[in-house]
Amino acid sequence: MTGSSKNHRDYPDLLAGGLMTGLGALGLWAGRDLAFGTPAMMGSGFLPNVLCGVLIAIGLFVFLKAMTKSYEPIGDSNIKPLLILIAAIAGFAFLAESFGFVVSTVWLLVIGSLADQESRWKEIAVSTLLLTAFGALVFIYGLGVQMPVLPF
Repeated sequence: MTGSSKNHRDYPDLLAGGLMTGLGALGLWAGRDLAFGTPAMMGSGFLPNVLCGVLIAIGLFVFLKAMTKSYEPIGDSNIKPLLILIAAIAGFAFLAESFGFVVSTVWLLVIGSLADQESRWKEIAVSTLLLTAFGALVFIYGLGVQMPVLPF
């Protein structure tokens, strides 16, 4: 390690830790008017506030850990997987109300899997089938989420 590299920090982790901490703080601020409640009688802000607190804690841990690591430059980035994931999530949001849980979840999982260059169609098909069935059982039937299961 050269003398000049001692002053450099691990920028990818610093950026990730700062981003997680900032998003968690933004979430706490956005949900400041929601009732928190107690673990036994959860208010509408309980889960968002707890998750934002966890996100802040993880972000601070990553940020502080990055302060002790040596320099690691931000390399070239590939924006294609990010765009694919955005399309998968946005498609789920747009399809869910009109086409139901099954169609929108299949869209999310199949399109989202295209972000991974190493994914195989057989694995995608099996995981999509299992995750869609499991998700429908948990969210639609178990938790009573108000979403049509199928478009018909």
